[in-house]
Amino acid sequence: MPTQSDERAALETVPTGLFIGGKWREGARTFPVADPATGATIAEVADASAADGIAALTAAAEAQPDWAATPPRERSDLLMRVHRALLADVDRLGLVLTLEMGKPLAEARGEIAYAAEFFRWFAEEAVRLDGGYMQAPAGGSRFLVTKQPVGPSLLITPWNFPIAMGARKIAPALAAGCTSVIKPAEQTPLSMLALAAVLEQAGLPAGVVNVVTTTDPGAVIEPMIRDPRSRKLSFTGSTAVGKVLLEQCAGTVMRTSMELGGNAPLLVFDDADLDEAVEGALAAKMRNIGQACTAANRILVQRGVADEFGRRLAERMAALPIGRGTEPDVVVGPLIDTDALAKVEQLVADAKQRGAEVLTGGERPAGPGNFYPATVLTGVPDAAELCHTEIFGPVAAIGVFDTEEEAITRANDTPYGLVAYVFTENLRRGLRVCEALETGMVGLNQGVVSNPAAPFGGVKESGLGREGGFSGIDEFLETKYIGVRL
Repeated sequence: MPTQSDERAALETVPTGLFIGGKWREGARTFPVADPATGATIAEVADASAADGIAALTAAAEAQPDWAATPPRERSDLLMRVHRALLADVDRLGLVLTLEMGKPLAEARGEIAYAAEFFRWFAEEAVRLDGGYMQAPAGGSRFLVTKQPVGPSLLITPWNFPIAMGARKIAPALAAGCTSVIKPAEQTPLSMLALAAVLEQAGLPAGVVNVVTTTDPGAVIEPMIRDPRSRKLSFTGSTAVGKVLLEQCAGTVMRTSMELGGNAPLLVFDDADLDEAVEGALAAKMRNIGQACTAANRILVQRGVADEFGRRLAERMAALPIGRGTEPDVVVGPLIDTDALAKVEQLVADAKQRGAEVLTGGERPAGPGNFYPATVLTGVPDAAELCHTEIFGPVAAIGVFDTEEEAITRANDTPYGLVAYVFTENLRRGLRVCEALETGMVGLNQGVVSNPAAPFGGVKESGLGREGGFSGIDEFLETKYIGVRL
């Protein structure tokens, strides 16, 4: 367990200024970063202005030609150095992440390793950018197809996976030859500033990646979006904010990719391996204390096994230790802030009022911090508010279905379509249901789908484009066709 001295030492290693043009600079103002387990301020970070944002974009635009011309192997080598540096520093970076975000240390260290894998994956993709050559169908000319970097990119990351989501955007941008300006969430800026320092130490050229931290993202981001030097926006966050950004991007027809909200169904059929289904539901629900867009939001269980599944899941959830993420064996850390805590409390109260039964949890513990226990509700009606909004907390809401057709209909009855989970031992049923679900990703008999080598993204109001996998780098590349007359 880290001591207070260890915590101070880790925080003191993190720069707190703006990273623009390869230099750290102070802002005219600062804002506090709080430990969600105690409410105490752990750092003061530069609060960027609109002018700072434009300065960062200018640095990215000026660095773009040289970075685009950098040989792919050199870009790849830089990414591999970052990969190794992250793995070598997992304890310090994990502690910083836990202190500002709250997740348990073991999970924070896992996030650092996950982030590192994005740098390794895209280091390998950087040297494999392909094109094409073909004869024109009518003869007389040839078609050359090549890929070129989109250009200066604006990257906006969320607070729940503050270093992994940065890595998932920065790594493909660098691999493709794009410079960037990244704006982390104001609740968790330290992880991104620490990552910027790692990039700097790995030999990142000045201006290729710039970081602006701010409490007024609208005022800072919009002028950069309106600036024609910005060529790409990658955003992870709420659907409501994503829609506003898409409207702003329409002015210059900017290339966009959006990883937005979710309302993930998790379906358990009566032929499922219940032990596997419970473990999968636990993973899908409790990753990051339930504060994930991929979290199982609606758990629908076939009637014949619903009571047994609920009993087993409640038994497992009740045993999860709650506390500050730095404490040994803690699994349920604090929620990110008081607003998040209030939202979870309100959603549970609404479900109980509509007839849901609490099997475990359901009441905020006494004392400081944004804590809420692992909670299981059964008999949750579809009318409950938590069936229609992201819970973003450690609350498992269980409903019952009778037929396969009913399960699919209810799972698809949402404007969102990020991910779904299906548990069944029947291969034919599994494939039928997976293909019928209106989501960008499906976990079949597994509760975790995220992987740097797989395309991550949703359909409907859950987003546009994909991150990770072979398609992740394409989000930062333009296809150019050259016709050659013979």
